[in-house]
Amino acid sequence: MISETKVEAIHDKRKSKRIKPSHIIIHILLILLAIVCIVPFYIMIVYGTHTNADIASQFIFFPGEALIDNYQNMTENINIWRGFLNSFIIAGCSTALTLYFGALNAYGFAKYKFKGNKVLFWFVLATMMVPQQLGLVGTFRIMYILNLLDTYAALILPAAANAFAVFFVKQFIDGTIPDEVIESARMDGASEFKTFNRIILPMLAPALAALGIFAFIGSWNNFISPLVLLFSNEKYPLPVLVQMLQGYYGSNYGVQYLGVALSVLPIIIVFAIFSKRIIGSVAIGAVKG
Repeated sequence: MISETKVEAIHDKRKSKRIKPSHIIIHILLILLAIVCIVPFYIMIVYGTHTNADIASQFIFFPGEALIDNYQNMTENINIWRGFLNSFIIAGCSTALTLYFGALNAYGFAKYKFKGNKVLFWFVLATMMVPQQLGLVGTFRIMYILNLLDTYAALILPAAANAFAVFFVKQFIDGTIPDEVIESARMDGASEFKTFNRIILPMLAPALAALGIFAFIGSWNNFISPLVLLFSNEKYPLPVLVQMLQGYYGSNYGVQYLGVALSVLPIIIVFAIFSKRIIGSVAIGAVKG
């Protein structure tokens, strides 16, 4: 015969498997929230396949047949694929500089106890409060002195000084990397840079993966800096070229929607693929901290 404790355990398991009404409500709200977030992107892509007359006359929810015509009209005046290449070069190099120098600075603040460490770190954090647009005047002047205006370097080099990257990686280092690892490397005769490059940097992979996505998306979507620091159409990244569509096609919304959709699509793909790394990195930092 089955004992009473076993019977109670079976009943408890059955109760736990029952779906609670609160869980159903939460799932419904999450589905609705997902729909609200996805629909604008879907409509943007769908409108890129319709003519200007269709877009202006009615609300459209299904794809049209004007995709090829809109694409041909768009490529007549701007080289959209050159813009893709420019954006990949700028965003890729900027992300690499942000990750390496952000990690290097964060490592210095986290593991080197020098006089004024906290004051200097808080000063770096204070720069995050300054809008990027206010620093453009100084950036323009520096690039002019260095003769780097209208070059990719004018957009790539400033990425080495990213206050958010320093803060983000420092929090990760404080919670996950013990001092004993660094001390053992020094006892083995490793130099400071060798310790960082060979030991510390690989240990920062979860944090750098999440930070790299943020840095890449931010650089890809950057519009103001290229508009100010670049003058040649063949060097413009995608955001600037998409804005130029409004000048060429002031009333052709189909072409404009198609240009915006093409510029946003890579970001959606990158975020969809690596979103788990962002969540995992934030969770690791929260648990360790």
